[in-house]
Amino acid sequence: MGRLTKAHGLKGAIKVELYTDDPARRFIPGAVFHLQVPTSSAWHGKTLELIELKWYNSHAVAFFKDVPDRDIAESLIKAILWVGHDPAELPTEDDAWYDHQLVGLKVMRDGVAIGVVSRVDHFPSQDLLVVKTNDGDILVPFVKAIVPAVDVAAGTITVTPPPGLFEELPEDSDDAEPVVPVVDAAPLVDAAPAADSADSVPIHTP
Repeated sequence: MGRLTKAHGLKGAIKVELYTDDPARRFIPGAVFHLQVPTSSAWHGKTLELIELKWYNSHAVAFFKDVPDRDIAESLIKAILWVGHDPAELPTEDDAWYDHQLVGLKVMRDGVAIGVVSRVDHFPSQDLLVVKTNDGDILVPFVKAIVPAVDVAAGTITVTPPPGLFEELPEDSDDAEPVVPVVDAAPLVDAAPAADSADSVPIHTP
């Protein structure tokens, strides 16, 4: 639903980078958020309950229960907020999926299975599919240019990766130093993780 970016003031308020276009529905008093934080964080495995969301100079600022001062607020910076949802609920827009729909799908390249989606990482610029292959994990930008098709019913994701993403190029190749393009993702769909799994979060949020 959002990313905590900066402490605001001395009373525990935190600026929020919103990943939803409907904060009035998602950020209501009492809403509970799962946290994506490093395992070393004191907040790992915990949740945050929203007290209030305010706007200051067009910036969303949130107040949370058990975050009474700036020091504690600082410990939450860069945390990503997820919310629980009904597992039967599906995104209402095309080309949008929950994480739990993507994890476990076979990754197909030229009709051949080359790996399996093991998780989805979310970053401000774009989302990344973590694909488990025989040679280790590969990070695949989840953008149309590289992932043109997702077929949840068939259990597959089709990829058309640039040279060097899934294999090492010969040293004498002109593409010996491949650059994985960062392509703007399609509009994100306001979705949320399964209530019983803190690892299920929306791929695309409006």
